[in-house]
Amino acid sequence: MRVLITGGAGYIGTHTMLEVLGAGHEVCVIDNFCNSVPEALERVKALSNRSFAFHKADMRDREALTHHLQDFKPDAVIHFAGLKAVGESVEMPLEYYENNVQGTINLLQAMKAADCTSIVFSSSATVYGNPDFLPITEDHPLRSTNPYGRSKLHIEEMLRDLATANPDFTAAILRYFNPVGAHESGRTGEDPNGIPNNLMPMIAQVAVGRREQVRVFGNDYDTPDGTGVRDYIHVVDLAKAHVAALDWTQSHQGARAFNLGVGQGVSVMEMIDAFAKASGRDIPFRNDPRREGDIAQCYADPSRAEAELGWKAAIDLTGMCETCWRWQSENPLGYNAKP
Repeated sequence: MRVLITGGAGYIGTHTMLEVLGAGHEVCVIDNFCNSVPEALERVKALSNRSFAFHKADMRDREALTHHLQDFKPDAVIHFAGLKAVGESVEMPLEYYENNVQGTINLLQAMKAADCTSIVFSSSATVYGNPDFLPITEDHPLRSTNPYGRSKLHIEEMLRDLATANPDFTAAILRYFNPVGAHESGRTGEDPNGIPNNLMPMIAQVAVGRREQVRVFGNDYDTPDGTGVRDYIHVVDLAKAHVAALDWTQSHQGARAFNLGVGQGVSVMEMIDAFAKASGRDIPFRNDPRREGDIAQCYADPSRAEAELGWKAAIDLTGMCETCWRWQSENPLGYNAKP
């Protein structure tokens, strides 16, 4: 299969590329390196021992997208590209709608021009907002509370509308919970710009000495240890789900959403303790007040993905922490810097 991947140089994109290439598919990557670096793609080439096409382009450039898709003629698209920080989206809503929503419109127009009718879309559990019930199923009400999540929800709605209008159009909508971990080689992993927004890269940077301590926001939630509980999924498990979703698009029609999670929660303190064991390092932390908008617990019911995609997460919390620590300890300053 000929697979075009937008945002392929990013954290989830690189790991998915390794799985897609490993499955024997031909790949073309489009990225503008807004949240990534060229070195990540070089490491994918080395790890996979496979070549792939690459074009530096912005999702807001419809003419470039149209040219590259008509040239490559993909059988399917995996769409990662977009801005992704919740807090930043509150401060810069127009930029998020322009990049994420308008960028996806451009991509879908380019797909139409190239006669490509299959897409795997990188969505998010943020489309559920504050959960009414746990575990969260795909039928939970959709009501995101920030521009980032609303941009994902708008795109989901566009894909459903397209599938209604065109019986040949197929969209696998993958709602990620909390991706963590790294490739077992330690050569690819999460390399956030600036101060990490997510828990595990923050813990990893404290463990490696880049940060002084982890800030634990809220220790008085109605959870076993008072700290927030989330569903963490290993990025390689997540990547494998994209290969399963690609296969699904080739034999199905319509737009279908799938939760990608483990199906159980891990608290902030449980994550800190597990990472301390995996790294052999103390993880200093301090308790801070709850952040506005944070919720006590959030975890998935991933049974639809198992039943319909034949996919299930396999890597446990220990594996998540060990692979993340291998990446961080071997690349303490990320892709482009040396110790």
